[in-house]
Amino acid sequence: MDDLPRDPRVAQPNKEHPASAQDPILDSINEGVFSVDHEWRITAFNRAAELITGVRRRDALGRRCSDVFRANICEENCALRRTLASGKPVMGATASIVGVDGSRIPIRLSTALLRGPGDEVHGGVETFQDLSAMEQLRKELEARYTFEDIVGRSVSMRSLFEILPQIAASASTVLIEGESGTGKELFARAMHQLSPRARKKFVAVNCAALPDALLESELFGYKAGAFTDAKKDKPGRFALADGGTIFLDEIGDISPAMQVRLLRVLQERCVEPLGATESVKVNVRVVAATNKALAQLVQEGKFREDLYYRIRVVHLRIPPLRERREDLPLLIDHLVSRFNRLQEKEIAGVSPEVLARLMDHSYPGNVRELENIVEQAFVLCRGGLIELQHLPLEMRPANLSASALASASATDLRAMQRQMIEMALKRNQGNRRQTARELGIDPSTLYRRLKAASGEVVEVPRRKRTVAPRKKMRSR
Repeated sequence: MDDLPRDPRVAQPNKEHPASAQDPILDSINEGVFSVDHEWRITAFNRAAELITGVRRRDALGRRCSDVFRANICEENCALRRTLASGKPVMGATASIVGVDGSRIPIRLSTALLRGPGDEVHGGVETFQDLSAMEQLRKELEARYTFEDIVGRSVSMRSLFEILPQIAASASTVLIEGESGTGKELFARAMHQLSPRARKKFVAVNCAALPDALLESELFGYKAGAFTDAKKDKPGRFALADGGTIFLDEIGDISPAMQVRLLRVLQERCVEPLGATESVKVNVRVVAATNKALAQLVQEGKFREDLYYRIRVVHLRIPPLRERREDLPLLIDHLVSRFNRLQEKEIAGVSPEVLARLMDHSYPGNVRELENIVEQAFVLCRGGLIELQHLPLEMRPANLSASALASASATDLRAMQRQMIEMALKRNQGNRRQTARELGIDPSTLYRRLKAASGEVVEVPRRKRTVAPRKKMRSR
């Protein structure tokens, strides 16, 4: 290890802890391992710890662990200190240490007591794993599958990402349909940010939140004296959005009378404030959204057909979360990163059991519901991984022992894996070779995973090797 740079901020080791002391078993482990005595002096430091930190073993042995690692939890929230005080191990906590070059290294760590032959506590031991590569991979995935604030890697989402810039470049009216919580306003804002109108205002109006009289004055404005308490002119939302984009959310809930007024605005691009005698010309891009099936409302006579075709020049349908479950892991990572920034925490992610639960949920509230679930988990989780006890009560397993919980989690994971494979098969019209190529696995591995996900234990048939017959030796 002489090729490792020396850390000038770490003093020479004590003679009581010779740098030549090595443990071949510890050195064979890929995770960093170190142990401390009751005075917090490092008594063991394996090869992986040297590689992760850049500190040589001989420079670490005999020094206080806080002087070597300079982690962000050393002073106030030391996991090893908690273990030595309570006797309980810490599993999966996250922190960051400072390398010899001053760089921040994200790690996941676990701690335990170090006991001697007579079960006497001699100190503590900590294992830690470098998360730098994982963090970089997460950033690359987010950059690849994130469009503005919209996250998705499913085929349906990627097809939306492809056409969104083209739609944004036009001035056509857009109708966005999708269930509540799918992120319709995010798409509307993304179109505005990508459009030539990006420097002007984006004005959002929830049409379902206001009665007709208030909605009319909000959209079109009014003149002083138009009604009691109208002491001065007030511009409407259309006038405020002049040159920019107006987003009419829940347009399927407006009354027939308001539908007539809105139709005239879309036809003539003019608004008439309450109490005014002249119309005002406006230059706005209209994006409407609804969680209802407007075509069905037109058939039922509840929505004007002429208005429907005025707002449905360009049509987008945002798929519900249950139709794009392959986006869930990416969405969860995105939300974890977001709440880490907002709440100044360092939660590593979710446990496999939690991921299985989240993948199995139906999400009637779509992405908004998932966001609420992750936010609650952040409130309850102090660090490390989000576990089942951090989920809402209705999502936690009831009356399950540890063994039953493990069995249930394994079942959920099998179902999740099978679902992901089935969706990939459907995208590739049942072609297993193309599906395996998309998933980045061998066709034989795909076969095994399909069988394993269904609970069957089946050996993959091997190809028979053709062996050429041996030539008979001539007898002399």
